[in-house]
Amino acid sequence: MVLKFVMLLDEDESFVREFEFLDSHTLLDFHYAIQDELEFDRSQLASFFMTSDNWEKEEEFTLFDMGANSATMDETLIDDVIIRKNQKLLYVFDYFNDRALFIEYTGEAEEDEDTEYPVCTGGKGEAPKQIFFGSRTKKRYNNISVSDYDFDVDEVEVPDVDGLFLNEEDEDSMSDYNDEEVDDISIDDIIDDEEEE
Repeated sequence: MVLKFVMLLDEDESFVREFEFLDSHTLLDFHYAIQDELEFDRSQLASFFMTSDNWEKEEEFTLFDMGANSATMDETLIDDVIIRKNQKLLYVFDYFNDRALFIEYTGEAEEDEDTEYPVCTGGKGEAPKQIFFGSRTKKRYNNISVSDYDFDVDEVEVPDVDGLFLNEEDEDSMSDYNDEEVDDISIDDIIDDEEEE
């Protein structure tokens, strides 16, 4: 029997991959299929998680035995984690930034003798970077949108700036101002003072 899956990425809505596996394949086979398709570095840690319908993490499947009753990918058949219709899985590929691929079981099909499984049967969008160094903004936490602020540009008050500039009356009144000390100082005096210092 062939098990079909679709894989999405929350940080790029254009990214989609579709995979088919035999029910005898393990999660490790799934891991290698993802790594090969996305050209990831196999030396990096990764885990699968069974999840609820709301993508909340449940049981973890690791590359290596971590103890504490954890299961490993190589000893877990894909068929064993499909316990309900539209079963969801997370594939965490960047532990430092908690980034994951969202995988959903979409159904079964008959095995095609001419196909070598596992196989990526379709997809679009660029593969994500495997690891981000430094800070990054996760789309799922970025809920601020300019469209949330409902205001009319025509109703925004523009301050009266006319009073900030001199008009003709102000210029006339300035002619009455007389400071002998200022009048006696020329630009040449200032330059001479600077040269003496």
